[in-house]
Amino acid sequence: MRTHHLNGLLIVAILIISTTPLYAQRQRQDVAKLKADARNVVGTIANDKVKTQTYCQILDLARQLAGADQVKDRKKAKTLSEKLDQLQKQLGPEFVALMKGLAHIDPRSPDGREVALIIESLDQSCPD
Repeated sequence: MRTHHLNGLLIVAILIISTTPLYAQRQRQDVAKLKADARNVVGTIANDKVKTQTYCQILDLARQLAGADQVKDRKKAKTLSEKLDQLQKQLGPEFVALMKGLAHIDPRSPDGREVALIIESLDQSCPD
């Protein structure tokens, strides 16, 4: 019976070891897709004045939200957060999907920084 248990553990270990490269490959593909999506979304927004203005409004509201969070103004933070959600939807489902995708990447990683730089390239279109 003990041999059967050890064989089971060995099979599980082999499965884990054999699928790890597939998982890592999928992560690389996901990051590559996220980068491509970021470039496409940025290009779409940059080529549309209305969407660029909406993006700039999002930046402004995000700064205000950070300030409200810092002073623990929950009511203001909630209002700003709702406005942010509405504006993000105006930029389209691709933008919303991109923002959700960013939640799955470490912003301090090289890939995270690269995606952030792609998106931040839009910031130049906004007045300070």
